[in-house]
Amino acid sequence: MNADWFSSVEARARVHAALGDPGRLAIVDRLLLGDASPGELGQALGLPTNLLAHHVKLLQEAGVVERRRSEGDRRRTYLRLVPRSLSGLLPAAARPAPRIVFVCTHNSARSQLAAALWSRTSAVPATSAGTQPAAHVHPQAVAVARRHGLDLQRAETRHIERTAHPDDLVVAVCDAAHEQLADIDRLHWSIPDPVRTGSDEAFERAYTDIADRVQRLAPAVHLPQE
Repeated sequence: MNADWFSSVEARARVHAALGDPGRLAIVDRLLLGDASPGELGQALGLPTNLLAHHVKLLQEAGVVERRRSEGDRRRTYLRLVPRSLSGLLPAAARPAPRIVFVCTHNSARSQLAAALWSRTSAVPATSAGTQPAAHVHPQAVAVARRHGLDLQRAETRHIERTAHPDDLVVAVCDAAHEQLADIDRLHWSIPDPVRTGSDEAFERAYTDIADRVQRLAPAVHLPQE
């Protein structure tokens, strides 16, 4: 038997085994549309801490879930889906929303890219905002958008309090914004801040991460029926 083929089958078998429990499948369903801390997962799914830790450990070992530390509160960690491990899995739940609002701290890079990508992908209207908006969109965000056929040249920054409506679907695309929006129902994408690194490669990684997440979320979000 070909060793590479057998190794691939073994890896797939581990994923199937990891998903063969209702609790672990519920975790994957929750992480499919957005990231979450272990505490948030436990609260959302009603799982006790020890059982949640067991499920997460098996999902990590199977390469389905990975953990990263928050860029906001360094004491926190977030769990995120590894999309390539579940390439055939579609969103499990539909989310009706008249509009989607992408939020990061300064509304200068990640949220702007997310809104632009969303507008190219979905008929549901999109905008972006920040919890502490900068004076203008970051030049490297404008540049990476241009490289991928998006136009942020005339995009403006705005504050979340003057932007979001009660029935919007809010997606926090950075850890700090997610942690600051405790009173707003939202999804969370734990995307590292490319501005901290400042390299073109960091902005490209952020763009790729956001583009993948938009493709995953878009089929699940639809306009409310009249």
